[in-house]
Amino acid sequence: MMLNFTDAELERYSRHILVPEIGAKGQALCRDAAVLIIGAGGLGAPLAQQLAASGIGKIGVVDNDRIELSNLQRQTLYDTASIGLPKVEVTQKKLSALNPHVAVEVYEQRADKELLDNLLPKYDLVCDGTDNFTTRFVVSDACVNHSKTLVAGAVQKLGGQLATFRPQKGGPCYRCLFPDADVNEAMNCSQAGVLGPATSVIASLMAVEVLREIMLLNPARPSVSVVTSWEALTNKFRQFQLTRDPACTCHIPVKTNHE
Repeated sequence: MMLNFTDAELERYSRHILVPEIGAKGQALCRDAAVLIIGAGGLGAPLAQQLAASGIGKIGVVDNDRIELSNLQRQTLYDTASIGLPKVEVTQKKLSALNPHVAVEVYEQRADKELLDNLLPKYDLVCDGTDNFTTRFVVSDACVNHSKTLVAGAVQKLGGQLATFRPQKGGPCYRCLFPDADVNEAMNCSQAGVLGPATSVIASLMAVEVLREIMLLNPARPSVSVVTSWEALTNKFRQFQLTRDPACTCHIPVKTNHE
């Protein structure tokens, strides 16, 4: 690992480098990392902004939506002049302006199995900020298949939830957390509503999770996921530990005709 930084980088990241647990080594790990973000909405947009500011060397963003007026109540990366433009186009422009040291690659496509199978080998870690179970399961399955750590977040109404999944280390996946989820009945933000600042709270916690993983500050038991929930009305957090579900279809080996 090369620890050499330019004078501009040293000044930009000085507050990180001053933290003993991070230092120049931790910042170099950020610079050498590649993170893929699925969704550039209420979670993905502020998450991308924070990761770019933190110095993640390569950030990929997948989203096929355009900016709407109703997005601006919570998707603070965008502004009124951006309405009608592709989210990934504006995201790339804003992130590059925020930190020119970061390589930003965008994909104006829906996150399906084919796309993820092509992209995941190019990235070290995946973040899911989408708002529906169908896409979340597709992303989780791809992370299991490609042995990638997944940081997943969700918001709705007056709160949100996040967790980090490490299937490659014997940990659970998103299906282990929601084995009985009905993809047809679950509501998204456009149907249920969401408190604007709640997206920033959960996105910030997701950014912390990403940096912990990349800077090797992750927990001693990587096979256990900690699921964190936050409620705005009480401003309280709740946590519980999640282990792999032995009955989860994602972790049951597929038998061949020779077995």
